[in-house]
Amino acid sequence: MRFRLLALFTLAAAPALLAAPPPAPSAETPSADELYEEGRSLFEEYATPEIKEQFEFPNRASWDAFAGRLQQALDKDDLGALAAYEPEARAALAALRVLPGHEDLARWLEVRLDYIEAAKIAAKSPGPGSPALRPGTPAAGRKPVGIPHYDLWLARLRSRSVPSRAAELMPILRTAFAAEGVPPELAWLAEAESTLDPGARSPSGARGLFQLMPVTARALGLSTLLPDERADATKSARAAARYLRTLHGRFGDWPLAFAAYNAGEGRVRRLLEARQVRTFAEVAAALPSETRMYVPKVCATIAVRTGMTPDHIPAPGA
Repeated sequence: MRFRLLALFTLAAAPALLAAPPPAPSAETPSADELYEEGRSLFEEYATPEIKEQFEFPNRASWDAFAGRLQQALDKDDLGALAAYEPEARAALAALRVLPGHEDLARWLEVRLDYIEAAKIAAKSPGPGSPALRPGTPAAGRKPVGIPHYDLWLARLRSRSVPSRAAELMPILRTAFAAEGVPPELAWLAEAESTLDPGARSPSGARGLFQLMPVTARALGLSTLLPDERADATKSARAAARYLRTLHGRFGDWPLAFAAYNAGEGRVRRLLEARQVRTFAEVAAALPSETRMYVPKVCATIAVRTGMTPDHIPAPGA
């Protein structure tokens, strides 16, 4: 309800809001309290009396509930529950797109809405099928094994344009990955993470092309103070490549490494040990819905952009 009201308000008040100065940059990602106060201040300052009479700015409880519900839907191992969140996510995105200074959060929500849309399809027609790419597309004739919903993402990505920043950024990212001994094709993970937007950030504090959390970024040697090195293409790419290399060393294959990158190493390891299994397909249904959509999306992105299917991605080099 919070973002339905906020979306209506922002769409009605767009001319005034777009004239408002964007929030000043800070050294760290704004807290939930700061984001709420920022939104409330914009409403009080720029909403017309007619809008204030018709719409009430959501209280703090409903504000927090939106982020909480979204995260719960992403964390549950229930694709249907995630799919049911589509109306609220669309309303939230409509609001963020016209709220000054929130373009990075809008980009984050666009990526999550992509998962929601795919989850809606997957929930209606579950199944692990991973058919080959159709003739005329990269790697035609090959059939990756063991990636549930891979075919769904291939269908979504085949008609999707390459992000506008790819020509500028991908040579940098590929070079950085190669320097860390990681197949350069994996640099396309940045498209799945941020649609190649260096300024992308999430409500939980992830930032940059590879959406590194502050703690992870610092552990990989990046500074999260101004200037935040997660927004640096070369430094963030080398850090992400090192992390992926480490994860591959611990799990032994790329789908599990991607799952650990998204859901956390501990969560993936505990599931593998509890079930005494070794593949992503064997634990996918128990992973968060976001991760169940993320892994096939990353694999399909790499296949469509480079022609390299998951079963042909080499291990890290020496």
